[in-house]
Amino acid sequence: MDESDVSQQEPVWMVAANVVAWRRCGVGGQELRPGTKFFKGGAKVYVAGVYWGPGGERITVAGRERHTSRWIVIDTATRHLHSFRPKLVHTPRLLERLREAGHGYGLDADQAAATSATLEQYARQYRAATAPNSPHPDRCLCHSCLIGEPE
Repeated sequence: MDESDVSQQEPVWMVAANVVAWRRCGVGGQELRPGTKFFKGGAKVYVAGVYWGPGGERITVAGRERHTSRWIVIDTATRHLHSFRPKLVHTPRLLERLREAGHGYGLDADQAAATSATLEQYARQYRAATAPNSPHPDRCLCHSCLIGEPE
């Protein structure tokens, strides 16, 4: 693909989300870690695919990797993402990377809006299910505590 082909790609509608700043992990959810292994907290990612069979627990996302800032496409837990929203994607390198991974089809605007609402609901549900019987540590920085999300 030469430079002229890359600059003339059609934009596609996708679902964008942000990685949680802090996530609970470890025994009883008492340990906090920033972001995920591959993405910094707050990083914008784009949903490339959802596994609806097991209830949307894991999704395929594309985003800039934590250390190298390269575009990567990986599977991650839905509970590690928040603020799902429809977004028109114009970035040529991202679209190229998604097509290489077999996910560059996009959605229409209505599908993107419906999908983002459903994924936000699932993410809240899965965050609440993380160590449900364990109290949060003092001055907890997890996403649920930072935004005041009900348990």
